[in-house]
Order: sequence, then C-alpha cells, then structure tokens
Amino acid sequence: MRRCFSSLVIALLVAADAAAEPQYQYLQALGDTRYHVVESTFTEQRYHLFVRLPEDYEESTESYPVVYLLDGGWLYPLLLGYYKYLKAGDEVPSMIIVGISYGTDDFRQGNNRSTDYTAPSVEREHWGGAAKFQQALTAEVLPLIEATYRARKDRRILFGQSIGGQFVLYAALTEPQLFWGYIASNPALHRNLPYFLERHNDPKMSVDARVFVASGSEDDATFREPALQWMRHWTSVEPPPWPLCAADLTGHSHFSAPPAAFRDGIRWLFDADVPGANCRLASASSGSDPRVSLPR
Repeated sequence: MRRCFSSLVIALLVAADAAAEPQYQYLQALGDTRYHVVESTFTEQRYHLFVRLPEDYEESTESYPVVYLLDGGWLYPLLLGYYKYLKAGDEVPSMIIVGISYGTDDFRQGNNRSTDYTAPSVEREHWGGAAKFQQALTAEVLPLIEATYRARKDRRILFGQSIGGQFVLYAALTEPQLFWGYIASNPALHRNLPYFLERHNDPKMSVDARVFVASGSEDDATFREPALQWMRHWTSVEPPPWPLCAADLTGHSHFSAPPAAFRDGIRWLFDADVPGANCRLASASSGSDPRVSLPR
C-alpha cells in the first residue's frame, strides 16, 4: 500500500510539473507568436507586444501588412483565432498581428488606457494622454516591429475598441499619415465629442489613409449616440479628410462588436467593393455616398 501511495504521489508531481509549463504550440491558432517589451520614455509605461507571424513567414521573403491591436491583452487572444478562420476562408490577406498589452486590467498595476487612448476631457483629469502615446507608437513601437520583422510601412493598420476606438480616431485626425488603415469599433466619444468633430491637421494634406468606423446597434446609448453623431458629421463633410466607411453593426453590443468590426474593416480597407461592409461611404474625391443611411 505504501509503495502504491508513493507511486501515486510521484505521478501527481509529474503531472503538476507538466501543467506548470503550458505547451502553447498545441493551441495552433496562436501560430508563431513572438514577445517584446517596450519601456516608453514618452509615457513612462511598460507595453507588452505579442507578435503573430504569418504561417509562411519563415519560408518567404515577402513583407506583410501589420495590424496593431490596442488593448492587446483582450483583443489579441480574442481576434487571433478568428483571424485564422478568416484566413482559412481567404477572406483576409496574410498579415502580421501585433497586440499591445498592459499585462493587467488594474490601473494601479499599469493599465493606463484611460490616459493613453484619450484626448483631453473636462470631465476626467486623467484623460488626455493620447499625444504622448502617439509619440510612443511613432518612436518606439513601430520602429521595433519594422526593424525586427518584414513589416510594410505603407500598410500599417490600427484597430481599437471603445476608448481604444477613440484613440484610433484621434490618430486619424491628428497624424493620418502614421497608419494606412484605421478601424474604430464602438468608439467611446461621450466625454469629449466636440474635439473629434474638428480637423486637427492641415486639410490640404494628401495622405494615403482610410478610416472604418463601426457602431453596434445594441451598444449602450452613452456610447452609441456620440459615435453616430461623429459618423453623420464626417460622412456629410465634402471633402472628408480621408475615404471613410461608417458602418452600423446590426445586433451587436458594446462587447460583441470587435470581431465583426475587425472582419468588415479589414475587408473594406483592402477592397472597398467587397460585400458585407454595410456602411455609409464618404470619398475624399467625390464627397458622401448615402449607400446606407445611418440611424437617427
């Protein structure tokens, strides 16, 4: 009996040791994921970068578009498997995906999204760090990725949800040349909407950038109404600052929208004529196109 008990203890210890070292290669949707840390001198924050490379990356010499996911601690694991499904169906191109994570949800432990992703607001003293975060992206994050991987500088894409979506729109209005594609899912503009209804860049500046903004029809009115106001405003401006697709995601809430916005946004960025992007369009050359009217 004692020998059997000892064997059982040894077996349990071996099993516990194996469980302590997850074998992530068996989660095949994660693909070839690399990891980097950026200690920003602009925001004085630490950012954890998770980088997924295309399946054929090592065998090819091709350079790839890059999607940068804000709130990467949530959106990187959420969208990675979904991206693999979309790629298997040839719905999206091969891309490098970068998740920018704080590594925590607790602001006391370093989650600075409410500052990093926002323009100033009189309602929140800690809002308004978007300019510094944009500097961190420009001088620290993007150069690291583009020096390490075969990343196309002319096909950078920025994706953000909620106040991450606010930062996407901040970047599109202030430094439109920084990214080629901007995808904002349920942008939270409820505390500083007037800032986002103005131009913050030379209107004569010609840039090869395009913007996709999506709002879930079941999003809370606190977020949805300002987002719809933004969409109606910029689809009525002639000419708008950039080609724009303003999409209404029927049946989606604040938290269910990101996968739908990701799929429709990526597909529209690479081919504006693909079906599925149910949106009101605004062209930088021809003004607005009321293909789909926005809810009022």
